[in-house]
Amino acid sequence: MADDITTLRRILKDCHTIAVVGLSAEWHRPSNFAANYMQSHGYRIVPVNPRYPSILGQTCYARLEDIPFAVDMVDVFRRTEDVPPIAASAVAIGAKCLWQQIGVVSEPAAALARAAGLDTVMDRCVKIEHARLFGGLHWVGVNTGVISARRPV
Repeated sequence: MADDITTLRRILKDCHTIAVVGLSAEWHRPSNFAANYMQSHGYRIVPVNPRYPSILGQTCYARLEDIPFAVDMVDVFRRTEDVPPIAASAVAIGAKCLWQQIGVVSEPAAALARAAGLDTVMDRCVKIEHARLFGGLHWVGVNTGVISARRPV
């Protein structure tokens, strides 16, 4: 699992197209907040949610397999028990990373992704990690456990 700063930094530098599974169109939902933040920092956000035609100005897809272009990261905002088939889809579409958001920890999904050569991250927020590692700490309201305003080396 990718838990060290060097690996997290590499993932966030290399993965520019992020498919967000379970992205909500409601602005106050954590998935929307995180995706909006990443989009504002230059990442291409690809919403994956069959309930909406578009989110954050981007076409929404029902499934990962419906996306007609390459995806670097699959960021999962779903219940833990929903993640293994999402991991299989991430492998099938050739993603580089399976990222399970805070509170989402599926070791079977992570093992499946790792076996296929994907980086895996569990129980972490892509927004929080990006802000922590690249200096976007202009937002408030999330306890990152970091006491200093200095970026980790």
